[in-house]
Order: sequence, then C-alpha cells, then structure tokens
Amino acid sequence: MIRYLTAKQATETLGITAATLYAYVSRGLIRSEVGEGDTRERRYLAEDVNKLVKRKAQRGSPDKGAREALQWGSPVLESALTLIDDDKLYYRGEDATQLAVSRTFEEVAALLWTGQLIDADRLFGTPPHAGSLHLEREALSFVARMQIALTLSAEQDLRALDLQPKTLSLTGARILQLLCATISTAQEGNIAERLAGTWNGDHQAERLINAALILCADHELNTSSFAARVVASTGATLYSVVTAGLGALQGFKHGGNTRLVAAFLRDVEAAGEPLPVIRDRLQRGEHIPGFGHVLYRGGDPRAAALLALMRSGYADHPTMQLAEQVIEQTNAIIDRAPNIDFALVVLERLLGLPHDAALALFALGRTAGWIAHAMEQYASGQLIRPRAVYTGKKPNE
Repeated sequence: MIRYLTAKQATETLGITAATLYAYVSRGLIRSEVGEGDTRERRYLAEDVNKLVKRKAQRGSPDKGAREALQWGSPVLESALTLIDDDKLYYRGEDATQLAVSRTFEEVAALLWTGQLIDADRLFGTPPHAGSLHLEREALSFVARMQIALTLSAEQDLRALDLQPKTLSLTGARILQLLCATISTAQEGNIAERLAGTWNGDHQAERLINAALILCADHELNTSSFAARVVASTGATLYSVVTAGLGALQGFKHGGNTRLVAAFLRDVEAAGEPLPVIRDRLQRGEHIPGFGHVLYRGGDPRAAALLALMRSGYADHPTMQLAEQVIEQTNAIIDRAPNIDFALVVLERLLGLPHDAALALFALGRTAGWIAHAMEQYASGQLIRPRAVYTGKKPNE
C-alpha cells in the first residue's frame, strides 16, 4: 500500500491545483512531511488524500454520503480552533504542550474564545452566577454536581441569553468558575490553584492540574464537541451547550474511558505486575484501556507531555514506577503508546485525588473547548441537521 504521494500525484488524484493542495495542508485536511533524499521534497499522506477523494464522491451520491459522512475521521465542519497534525496538537496555531507548561488554564480558555491570551484577566474577573446551590456533595459524582449546577444557574443567569460575541466569552468564564466551585471549596486563586488547594496542597499539584486542564481543553471535532455544536446551532445558551457536552463525555468510549483505565490499574496493582493482567485481558478479547489513539500514529502528545511533567517531580513515586511498567509492557506487546485517559488516571493516583477526579479534570478542561465551538457555531448561523437514509418498512408494503 502506498503511504505517501508526491505533490504532483496528490494534485492529480484530487484534480486540484498546487495552491489548493497547500490550503488543504494548512487547514489540517492533509498531513505532509519532508521527504528523504537530496531534494527533501514534501510528501503527502495518501490516506488523507483518499479521504478527500471519498468526500467528493459522497457529494455526488447523497445516499452514500448520508451513510458515511459521520464516520470517524470524516470532517463535517470547519473550525479555526484546533489542529492535529504530525502527532502534534495546536490551539489557534499554538503548540498545546507548550501552553501547558507556560500558561494558565484561564489564558488558554481566553485564547480559544477570543484568540488572545491576554484577555484572561478581563474575562475571569467576574465571579460566577452560582444561584442557590445546595448540593449534597458526598452523594454525587463530580460530573453530576456540574450538571445540577448548570441547570440551576441557567435559570438565574439572564446575561447568558445574550449570544453576542462580546458577551459569550464572559458567560463562558462564569460557567468555568461555576463548575470549579462545584468541585473546590477554596475561594481564592485561579482554577488550578483552587483545585489543588482543595485536593492537594502541594505546589507541584497545582502545576500538574493546570497542565492537565490545558491539555484537555480541546481536541478538534470530538464527539462531545460535536454534540455541543449541535445544541449551539439551535440557539440554545452556553449552559445547555455545556450540559450536552457533559452528557456525551461520560460515555466509556469518550471521557468515561478514564473509569476503565482506573479499574485496569487497580487490577495491575492487585496482581503486583502488569503482565498477567494484560495477558488475561487480551486472551478474553478485551482491549487495554488508556492505550492507542486513532489520530496519533506516534503516540498521544497530550499524554506524553503530562507524563513527562509527572516524571520530573515524582520519578521515584510508586505510582509512577507502576505506570512505567504498564507503559513498557503494553507497548512491547501491542505496540501502543498511552493516551490522555491513562495520563489523567495516573495523575489522579499520583496526587491522591478523589475518586473520578480524572474525569472531572477532563470535563472541566474540555468545557473551554465546548464553549469555543459553540461560539464558532453561533457565528456561522447554521443549524446542524443531518439527513437520514430510511431503511424501515416502506409505505403501503
């Protein structure tokens, strides 16, 4: 199978000009890399070129397009927020792994919403509209608290009904602070400081939590972000948008996979070593949760960045030693690198965070992305309404 095409081959296959090819690359639709040899001519991933050929064919065949348009990896919406290219992740052109060690979560949220890191102080200077929240914290999961808080506060935050661009980012900031308040009892500091102050007073914890939130902030058109955009397309408020995102995130094929990772690591810990647990799972036809990602051939950069930060401060910690053994043996057997779900659960265990904190961090971080996607969708003015291909009983049969 041919893996790479030259520029000439790619343009001929697609029936486009070189300028259009370069535009596709800049938009992340076709991945490219510098080739080997003296000329170092760029080469283009054949898989991506073939996907675009397939999209063109779908436009000419509506029935086929309706069946295939929402399959994994088939772009259905344009976005200027996040680019995944060559095993790297970028937010508005900025390397997300660099942002994770140089910026606050609030600054990255501002970047996604407004394109400006410096807007964070202005946006997050207003306290959240928490309304009258009386949550039985011990009886509810973190995500359940978030969902209840959103429902109660939506009724009282009338400013959220204003969907003008200049007010949406302020509403987004109130929502992020509201969700933080459902988890944290601390009142001072930014979101990472408040979470660390509630869960773990270590300064290292604040640094790691901040990085985790940033690395979870967006991931292109994932399932929960698509759900958020669908809701935003109806003109619903950001409270409804984030509620939709939370609903989708909890599925075990999405953020809820952190719960499978947590169970897997508990089994490894009980067994004393990873190999028998990995072997038993594979023999039963089960996958190894927390490893591999279809968008990254060389490994999830979010996991690599977060694990590197944990190693830098906790290399000798038993949790890190256990994680390293799991990574080494899983990679040796199935040749897959850890993903962000694995890294979040390792962080939860390393810092002694409460049960399901990994999913809570995922949800809080991704809320910034859902809000950014909603803002793009509001601006487009388009209603997302796919068509279905009817396969049931025909009338009068």
